[in-house]
Amino acid sequence: MFAIPSICARRPGKSLGAGLAASLLFAVAPTGGPAWAFDGQAEWAQHYDSDARLSVTRSTTPLLSPRTLAATEQAIEDYRRIVGTGGWGRIPGGAGLKLGAGGAAVAALRKRLVVTGDLDSAISTSGVFDSYIEAGVRRFQARHGLIETGVVNQATLDAMNVPADYRLRQLETNIVRLRSFSANLGDRFVTANIPAALVETVENDMVATRHIAGVGKIDRQSPVMQTRALDVDFNPYWTVPASIIRKDLIPKMQQDANYLRDNKIHVFDKNNQEVPPESINWHSMDATNYRFREEPSTENSLGVVRININNPYGVYMHDTPAKGVFGDDFRFVSSGCMRMQNVRDYVAWLLKNQPGWDRDRIDAVIASGERLDVKIEPPVNVYWVYITAWGTPEGVVQFREDIYQRDGFSPNEARAASFQQPSAAVRQQADRFDAAPDER
Repeated sequence: MFAIPSICARRPGKSLGAGLAASLLFAVAPTGGPAWAFDGQAEWAQHYDSDARLSVTRSTTPLLSPRTLAATEQAIEDYRRIVGTGGWGRIPGGAGLKLGAGGAAVAALRKRLVVTGDLDSAISTSGVFDSYIEAGVRRFQARHGLIETGVVNQATLDAMNVPADYRLRQLETNIVRLRSFSANLGDRFVTANIPAALVETVENDMVATRHIAGVGKIDRQSPVMQTRALDVDFNPYWTVPASIIRKDLIPKMQQDANYLRDNKIHVFDKNNQEVPPESINWHSMDATNYRFREEPSTENSLGVVRININNPYGVYMHDTPAKGVFGDDFRFVSSGCMRMQNVRDYVAWLLKNQPGWDRDRIDAVIASGERLDVKIEPPVNVYWVYITAWGTPEGVVQFREDIYQRDGFSPNEARAASFQQPSAAVRQQADRFDAAPDER
């Protein structure tokens, strides 16, 4: 099958990502013995038991569901009460707070967590950042799509300092979006929530699988649309779209004449004849007259599988060899397509009703390196949506950054809410991805 031209993402440089960083947290000392963090700060020897009630369990309720709609309506009422009682204060100088810290910032942090139910006011009454507060921070991070470290990093602090009335308006804006999907969406469908960079498969009004995703950058946005998944391409070629040739490929070749060969990208003229890269004038737009195709491999920019969805934007969903992005808080890294974590599980769900296409068969085809396209029968409904705030039946209220600034608030309001403009850490990550090699 000939590759569909697309405006998809570039491949970021391979990095450890926040997932590994989160696994390198200091150890909490057992009762009766001291422990030391790697930065030399003493940990508290006393042991605190965190409250299990504060943990955020993964809901089986779909984002697009009457139950989510009802829960969001309840969240609006709850946040109206919070706003009516004065909201919450800012936490000045709170970045870097972690287990064992003390002082005024910890007191402010405790009050902030109590207001939104992330911490029970009846527990954790000391002036120390104890494991109850740590559990509250983790819960807050989980509700805002952040890596659950229990440490108040800059992204967490930015989210905590968004005013309560702004959060309320977010919920009120998104209830309209959720209501637009209140009709029957089908017994089996896929929802890709762009601000959450998360994909879920739904069957019989229950979430079957969830997949962390990488979605469109601020200047190369993933489109909102209703479509269908049509077929699965195993071990695909990647044909470089014209927009990527202009924006990325030409500058890369100007920097490194071996870039195409190093990335196993072949060049073809209009007669489908392969031509050497050095025959092209890379200091002009001459390259846009050629077709560039990356060969199938585990390092192919599409990874080992692509899922084609019917749409006029030339975007699709696919695997990626750059798995590190799935461990980052900020996953707005593509040129419009969606990279999928655990894509084989996603494909297995799409093909589950087709005889002979169990997970073992999928793994075998991928391992063989064979180019194979499989139609999805019947096609599965797919919804790419833009939801930045919602409630769950478990009483958890979720918020995400309005990364594309579509919630309709004024520039002054956007500046007042620190989450509305990407934080310094987010901008640094965006710059790092912008400088990286291409991916599709």
